[in-house]
Amino acid sequence: MTRLIVVLLSVFLALGPAWASQASDDKIYDQVRMKLVGDPDVKGANLQVDVKDGVVTLRGAVTQEKYRSKAERLTKKVKGVRSVVNELTIKVQ
Repeated sequence: MTRLIVVLLSVFLALGPAWASQASDDKIYDQVRMKLVGDPDVKGANLQVDVKDGVVTLRGAVTQEKYRSKAERLTKKVKGVRSVVNELTIKVQ
């Protein structure tokens, strides 16, 4: 029984940082999505958000350059975001 506990603890400690990173990325993703979707200018429902190790990549289209910039600013305000890769394009209506 003691060996099992030691083995499980060793595995948990070895995987801990990877697990914590994934949990943190998931939280960042949720918070970024809420900010973008809730913003009346950006209207981020159609935007794609990817998070890897705190780096957020934004993809999709917005109607104006100022909304592209605003989406990036909103994303940078989320706790845990290390940087933003803004691949948003401007969609001409």
